[in-house]
Amino acid sequence: MQLSRRQIIAYVVVAAVVVAVGVRYVVLPRETGPSEAQAVVLAPVAASPSAAAAEAASPAASPTPDVMVYVCGAVRTPGVVRLPAGARVTDALELAGGPTAKAELAAVNLAAQVADGQQVVVPERGAAVASTPSSSGSSSTGALGVTPAAGGSVSGALININTASLEELDALDGVGPSTAQKIIDYRTENGGFKTVDEIQEVPGIGDVKFAALKDSITV
Repeated sequence: MQLSRRQIIAYVVVAAVVVAVGVRYVVLPRETGPSEAQAVVLAPVAASPSAAAAEAASPAASPTPDVMVYVCGAVRTPGVVRLPAGARVTDALELAGGPTAKAELAAVNLAAQVADGQQVVVPERGAAVASTPSSSGSSSTGALGVTPAAGGSVSGALININTASLEELDALDGVGPSTAQKIIDYRTENGGFKTVDEIQEVPGIGDVKFAALKDSITV
C-alpha cells in the first residue's frame, strides 16, 4: 500500500509524541532525585510515670540545723550564741568574745561538743562553781562549767564519780583522759565506788591528786 505524504507526516508526529511521553514518564524519574529532603524530627521521650514519681518523692538533703547555746560567767560578752552542729565549747567562748582575764578555763572542758539549749558557765579563778538550772530544768551545771551529759549525776557543784562521763572526769583537777578512763574501768570492774576515798585505789591517783580533787567529787 502506497502512503501519501500527509499520512507519513502524521505517523511521524504520533511517533514523536509517543517518544516524548516515554521520556517524560520513564527516563526522567530515574535521573531526577526527590525534590526536597524529608526532615526528620526526634520528639523527646517522655519520662515514665514511675520515674517521675520516684524523682518527686526523693527528698532533698536538708542541712543540719544550728544549735543555740547560752554562754555566761567570766566571758567578755555573755549571751546566747548560734553555732553549727558539732561545734565545741571553745567555739562558743570565741563567739562570746572570749574569756576574761579572771576566767578559770581549767574548770571548763573546751573540747566538749555543745548541744542545743546548753548552758556554758565559765567561772572566775578562786570562785566556787554555782549550781544553776539547765535549759530543761531537769539537771544542774557542775564543775565542768557546762550542763552535764545525760546519765551524769551532780550533787551541788560535785561530780559523781560513779555516774560521771569521761569528759566530766577529765575536767577534774589533776585528771586527764587516761586517768578518767581508769576511773571508769575501776568502777565498772568493782561495781562502783563506795566512798570518795576509794578513788585512791585507781592507778595514777595518789595523795597529791586526791587532795586536789576530793572537794569536787562525790558518790
